[in-house]
Amino acid sequence: MKLAEAKAQFIQSWGSLGAQWGINRTMAQIHALLMVMPDPLSADDIMAELNISRGNTNMNVRELINWGLVDRVLIPGERKEYFTAEKDIWKVATEIARERKRRELDPIIKTLNQLQEVEGDMKDKHVKAFRESIQGINKFAHQTDKAINSFVKAEESWFYGTLMKLFK
Repeated sequence: MKLAEAKAQFIQSWGSLGAQWGINRTMAQIHALLMVMPDPLSADDIMAELNISRGNTNMNVRELINWGLVDRVLIPGERKEYFTAEKDIWKVATEIARERKRRELDPIIKTLNQLQEVEGDMKDKHVKAFRESIQGINKFAHQTDKAINSFVKAEESWFYGTLMKLFK
C-alpha cells in the first residue's frame, strides 16, 4: 500500500471512529491528518488535504484546540497560523477521556445528585422505585468517574502492565 493510500485510509477510519464516539467526523479527520503529518499544517493545507471548507476547517480546529488535542504553532516569518496534533497516543487518549468526562459524565452526576433529594413518602412504590433507580445509576456514575480519574492520572506503563495481567 502506498503512503498516500494508507494515510487516506487512516484518516477515514479515524473519522469513522470519532463519529462512533460522538465526535464530529470532520473534527476526527483533521485530528488524524495532523497526527500523521511530520510538520505543522495551515488551515489552507488542511482544507486542501481533506477537501473541506474554510469555515468547517476553522470551526473544527478551534474545537480540537479546546479539547487539548491540537496546538497553534508559530513559524517565524509566516503570517498564517499553523497547527499540530499531539502524537503520543497515550496523551491523546487521556485528553479525550478527560474532556468527555467533563462534557458528559460530570453534568449527569450533578443532575443525579440533585435527583436523589426527591421528596416523597418511601412507602409510595413510585417514590421508592424512583429513588432506588437514581441511587443505582448514581453509584454506577460515581464508580465510572473514579475509573476515568484513575485512567487519566495513570502512567502508560502501569496501564499496559495492568491490561496485560487481565489477558493472562
